[in-house]
Amino acid sequence: MDLAFTQEDEAFRAEARSWLHAHVPTSPLPSLETEEGFAAHRAWEAELAADRWSVVNWPTAYGGRDAGIVRWLVFEEEYYAAGAPGRVNQNGISLLAPTLFDHGTQEQRDRVLPSMATGRTVWAQAWSEPEAGSDLASLRAKGVRTEGGWMLSGQKTWSSRAAFADRAFGLFRTDPDTPKPHQGLTYLMFDLRAPGVTVRPIRRLDGKPAFAELFLDEVFVPDEDVIGEPGRGWRIAMSTAGNERGLMLRSPGRFLAAADRLHTLWQSLGSPGATRSRVADALIGARAYQLFTYAAASRFLEGETLGPESSLNKVFWSEYDIALTETALDLLGEEGELADTDWSERYVFSLAGPIYAGTNEIQRDIIAERLLGLPKGRR
Repeated sequence: MDLAFTQEDEAFRAEARSWLHAHVPTSPLPSLETEEGFAAHRAWEAELAADRWSVVNWPTAYGGRDAGIVRWLVFEEEYYAAGAPGRVNQNGISLLAPTLFDHGTQEQRDRVLPSMATGRTVWAQAWSEPEAGSDLASLRAKGVRTEGGWMLSGQKTWSSRAAFADRAFGLFRTDPDTPKPHQGLTYLMFDLRAPGVTVRPIRRLDGKPAFAELFLDEVFVPDEDVIGEPGRGWRIAMSTAGNERGLMLRSPGRFLAAADRLHTLWQSLGSPGATRSRVADALIGARAYQLFTYAAASRFLEGETLGPESSLNKVFWSEYDIALTETALDLLGEEGELADTDWSERYVFSLAGPIYAGTNEIQRDIIAERLLGLPKGRR
């Protein structure tokens, strides 16, 4: 693995840094988990897209720069170092878009991706159900064949961004008679404002609706919104999950910037010795994750794909995020826990990390069985 950047990569970094310096809002945007903040972040997506910074690794035909994975990592490092706003369309850009590139039709890519790149259409992830979270194959929301498409019925829950988003993607059981639960599933996109859809926000610990539950009552979805072959959605969903657990959802730039902020905070408080080792661990962890991600990127460039190693990523960043934000709150004391600060909001969100994208217990099973070759545990 060559860790040196080319002159072209460094020129790209300089261009990104210059653009971000000129455009990042001088004051933080309102929380994107509020209606006001959601709208402000959607406008930020449009500003990014106007100069082709919203999806730098996508082909130019869809609003990107065809920059490749290395420059995507470079951009992410500059983005978070600049203190730029959170990405409101991350579910679409990081999860649905790679799925469409791998499994969608040309018509779907042409229709869906441009409006995603500009933030005109914001996507929610609709996978979990009341009795189907980590055991996704046990889902019961169904799709019934009808003329020209499918009628969806059932309930989804913990749907990220669904309180204010425009559309969603998820799995539905379209053949209930298959011998195994992961068979007979179809991957569909649907409109959150379609007749028959009820969106009920779920409020987080801080009262903000970061999630929602969805109730679907015979919601019509045309055939053009089926991704892949009907009944074979599981394989496509696992492709999406690989991106979710791997490097696309949580780039190292996010943690490098947070670790630097934590270090600055620690120094501003007189460098208290009681938290010295925890701050050091945060800095070392961010750098280790960066190098691990570079290694994964190198493998991509050599033609490999993400495998069960993505479970290592997921366990690491989810537990690292909690440890880092807990250290920040401990440094801030009562003010950190009571005030509505960026650190407190980040801490609340980090608590969900070991649960979403497949619980860490499930990820550890995958690591034990598929990477270490250990026998299956008792279920």
